[in-house]
Amino acid sequence: MNLETRYRQACERADAARGRLDLAAKEAKARVAPARLKQDVKDKASNAMLNGMANVAAQAQQRPVAIGAAAAAFGLFLARRPLAALFRRLYVRFQDTQTDNSENDDG
Repeated sequence: MNLETRYRQACERADAARGRLDLAAKEAKARVAPARLKQDVKDKASNAMLNGMANVAAQAQQRPVAIGAAAAAFGLFLARRPLAALFRRLYVRFQDTQTDNSENDDG
């Protein structure tokens, strides 16, 4: 094999490698495009939500009492301030033996 043949083969390999690099760069550029990243995030979030809902449904079928108790505890946690205000007013009403005092000042 003479030098010219080896040179031509090296040029062909370099052109092929350059083409592969160019193709990989275009794919990488398309992969990090903002629209594609936004769509990927949306897809992953929706898949996570759907998988989570399916998992909760399966767990609820296996342990309905535990899930109901957890939901009730969470509901009570969310309503703790209104419930505390209600119980505070009731406690004052039960402890106050003077019935001539109204709860509000309108008589």
